[in-house]
Amino acid sequence: MKKYLIGILIAAIVLGIIFIPKYLSEGDEKVRFRVVESNEVPENLREVLPKYLPEERSLSCRVDDEIYVVVTRGEKRTDGYSIDINKIEKAKKEDGKFEITVFAKYKDPKPNQIVPQIITYPFIVAKTDLNNLPNSIQLEVEYEE
Repeated sequence: MKKYLIGILIAAIVLGIIFIPKYLSEGDEKVRFRVVESNEVPENLREVLPKYLPEERSLSCRVDDEIYVVVTRGEKRTDGYSIDINKIEKAKKEDGKFEITVFAKYKDPKPNQIVPQIITYPFIVAKTDLNNLPNSIQLEVEYEE
């Protein structure tokens, strides 16, 4: 019986350490955004985008007083890979600055799916309602089944 109670206590502590900071973090708020089509991507952003396409990452940039968030998946050897942004959250930091977390959903081709054998660089661009660039960006990825 004691081992059972100790196991429950340890599990509760571990879960508390994992989940409580997410619920107690002050200032977290959702960032409104709109995914832009490739023909709507500003020219300045289109010029620097090829530099970041080979890497899997998220980044932000300011173009004409607008803040854009870009998520790239890196180089893929076949077609069939895609990205969607589920949400973007803003969290204030202690030093007065803020960071954002981009929650992206990745979709890969199915193992037996026939896809063109071409090199692709999947990416997505979102225009946000942010007024300033974030201090840092975190990328949280979920894979679609």
